[in-house]
Amino acid sequence: MPTTFPRLLLEHAKRRPQAPALREKVYGIWQTLTWSELLALVRALAGGFAAAGIARGEHVVVVGENRPRLYASMLALQSIGAVPVPLYQDAASPEYAFPITNADVRCAVVEDQEQVDKLLELRETCPRLERLWYDDPRGLRKYAERGLESLDTLIEAGRAHDAANPGAFDAAVEAGTPEDVAAMFFTSGTTGNPKGVVHTHFSLLDRAGAGRDFDRLSEHEEVLAYLPPAWIGQNIFSYAQWLACGYVVNCPESQATVTIDLKEIGPTYYFAPPRVFEALLTSVTIRMEDASAPKRWMYRRAMAVARRVGPQRMDGKAIGLGDRIAYALGNLFVYGPLRNTLGFSRVRVAYTAGEAIGPDLFSFYRSIGINLKQLYGSTETAVFVCLQPDHEVRADTVGVPIAGVEIRVAGNGEILVKSPGLLKEYYKNPAATAEVLDAEGWYRTGDAGFLDAHGHLKIIDRAKDVGRLAGGANDGAMFAPKYVENKLKFFPFVKEAVAFGDGREKVCAFVNIDFEAVGNWAERRNLPYAGYTDLAAKPQVLELVRECVEQVNADLAADALLAGSQIHRFLVLHKELDADDGELTRTRKVRRGFIAEKYAVLVDALYGGRSEQYIETAVKFEDGRSGSVSATLAILDSKVFPATRKAA
Repeated sequence: MPTTFPRLLLEHAKRRPQAPALREKVYGIWQTLTWSELLALVRALAGGFAAAGIARGEHVVVVGENRPRLYASMLALQSIGAVPVPLYQDAASPEYAFPITNADVRCAVVEDQEQVDKLLELRETCPRLERLWYDDPRGLRKYAERGLESLDTLIEAGRAHDAANPGAFDAAVEAGTPEDVAAMFFTSGTTGNPKGVVHTHFSLLDRAGAGRDFDRLSEHEEVLAYLPPAWIGQNIFSYAQWLACGYVVNCPESQATVTIDLKEIGPTYYFAPPRVFEALLTSVTIRMEDASAPKRWMYRRAMAVARRVGPQRMDGKAIGLGDRIAYALGNLFVYGPLRNTLGFSRVRVAYTAGEAIGPDLFSFYRSIGINLKQLYGSTETAVFVCLQPDHEVRADTVGVPIAGVEIRVAGNGEILVKSPGLLKEYYKNPAATAEVLDAEGWYRTGDAGFLDAHGHLKIIDRAKDVGRLAGGANDGAMFAPKYVENKLKFFPFVKEAVAFGDGREKVCAFVNIDFEAVGNWAERRNLPYAGYTDLAAKPQVLELVRECVEQVNADLAADALLAGSQIHRFLVLHKELDADDGELTRTRKVRRGFIAEKYAVLVDALYGGRSEQYIETAVKFEDGRSGSVSATLAILDSKVFPATRKAA
């Protein structure tokens, strides 16, 4: 039944007032907020916002980690008809200027001193920014900036306003409709300024409900909210579905404690982009390399069984008695303890999305008994377009269209979507809106793919990124850079990769090593190094990366469509790709065009046959200082293999 976020809050508070709604870890202790306590907090905050003059339809920026009082602030804003605009908490101050100016923002709710400082820096650039409310007062006691107040002060003002206007909150909630704008999310901006994606209560809650019904989610689920709330994925799982289902959302103490908090909570419903699963597997690999010889032997034997039997078992297929016994022993001694170490002992459903996940990485988690599935969607579709049903999970597809979704493939291979969860518009950008939404309501995803014989959607790559090789033996062969990059990133030693090849005779690549994994590898071999740049240039490390590249090439040779995408030459970058340097988006997607332009001298060296190239690169440090890092990078050739399978 169509509704709004505040009405769902009222419903939960009325039906089960003492049930836990949110938990937050503070100084090592989990604090619980019940639905009735949450409603009281939201009512007070809504009164405070109303007393501050925030009007229906006004945009208010919300910046911070997942915190109960920030969630309550978003609900309070929605209760009076205002529109929360979550922004990435790790963004540099100048990155806030465009969203704040574009959305005509004059008020913001932030988590702590760091966010206060970043927004105060913008007051000259964004003169409309008048009021700032902060949650955590640490470090702010002596601040005397105009319009700066704590949320505690706002709550007290709100209680007074609510007492003076006893029916105002309920009347404001009642005045809201499902068609009202509920939130605005700014895209990651891989090719220019971000765009404000406008969503209504209906579009967000319709998709949240569709996902709930698909996986039979209930109020008994436990969720850990640790990803940026500004990312639509986290917002859907820990906000929209939280209110649609009524389950418990747990907020970790900090990013540094997420791994510990994950094990303490033991979520039943889990969501993460591929980079998180990559990092977890890297930590497992490092730990096993440091283990004793008997443990390494047991792990290798058990994982051989898991790779053979695990995915079939997860898909509900029959397996032989011997394999069942071998898997049960593996589960007792390896898979069970491993799931517990990762914090996945109670996971019933786990999803990954945001970008393609490497098939080997995906299969690893399913092989050890974690029901990891893929979903397909975007900010503009309120996430849920396709989901993988239980027992129909394959690494090379993203599932079937779920309730309310229609999919059509355009003549150029681009996927078109029609869904109740589509964006209302791009804010103040009718031209961009018209580019992606046609008169019949079809949304152009920008992704290339097709529906297979079983009705599952298979994504090849971003439509604009899929290219063709030109010249040489592979003239005209398809080139899908993301597919190649993901295969490289399966290796624990590779953190990031950027592949080039469109319109060229062959494929070349940049590689970022995983500093932790490669550092551990080097230390066990008594290989000294002084920081990332030094380690990345070690001949032994270059050979390690070459082995990874050549294994990817061998795998690509077995794929008739992508055998031509084997990597002929590569280099290991002297610095990690960083969002602060513009090389990645805040969701860690590679800005391939920007990187190609920034490192044009390295691209030219790869294709020009050079064996090394000097480069100096400007960087931004964590403390805000600017500097540079320089190195002479070795350029290596890698072995390529003849195609082993012909196209049918």
